[in-house]
Amino acid sequence: MKAKYSILLPTYNEKENLPIIVWMIVKYLSEEDCDYEIIIIDDGSPDGTQEAAKQLEKIYGSDKILLRPREKKLGLGTAYIHGMRHATGDFIIIMDADLSHHPKYIPEFIKEQKKGDYDIISGTRYIRDGGVNGWDFKRKLISRGANYLTQVLLRPGASDLTGSFRLYKKGVLQKLVDSCVSKGYVFQMEMIVRARKLGFKIGEVPIAFVDRLYGESKLGGNEIFQFVKGLMYLFAFV
Repeated sequence: MKAKYSILLPTYNEKENLPIIVWMIVKYLSEEDCDYEIIIIDDGSPDGTQEAAKQLEKIYGSDKILLRPREKKLGLGTAYIHGMRHATGDFIIIMDADLSHHPKYIPEFIKEQKKGDYDIISGTRYIRDGGVNGWDFKRKLISRGANYLTQVLLRPGASDLTGSFRLYKKGVLQKLVDSCVSKGYVFQMEMIVRARKLGFKIGEVPIAFVDRLYGESKLGGNEIFQFVKGLMYLFAFV
């Protein structure tokens, strides 16, 4: 029996990007002959994202595209919890809907997971062919510096703590979500730190991260503050 993969796509104002990312996911997973479903968790986008998702349901079928919206922005961690309630896959893939994560890497995640029976496969910008496209030098420097700091303080056993392109065994993701307390940007960091604490096996696949093509970046001063605050919490308590 084929394993089934549930792809969770949290969205907020992604009307332009959503049809493209869904088409690409379908393309690459169809080539792999995988059983899959794409769960769109929209947080009350005012730009018509939900209408676009409903059109995609009609095009690809409601067995492949599942729109499971929420009324307003409630944070990334709770978006995953909401999506998991509707997921029927053996594995869950989380990724951004803004085209910063290329679906061509999903087959590589699947192959790597099978090869080592990993509990988690994390897409990383910081080993081998991994990298970032579309960032200026200052932002790359901040990203590298932040990652170096997390490695020194947390020793997580993974090279990219803040990345949000990952594959999890469903039961593993459930355990991690149940134990995590962080929200937003820091949530991804806590997931890996707790995974290491719980003894889960983490594999990595190098990815090229691409800055968003349409819409506004959601990273600002508040996110940087939350990162530092979250890093100190994880260092002290996890």
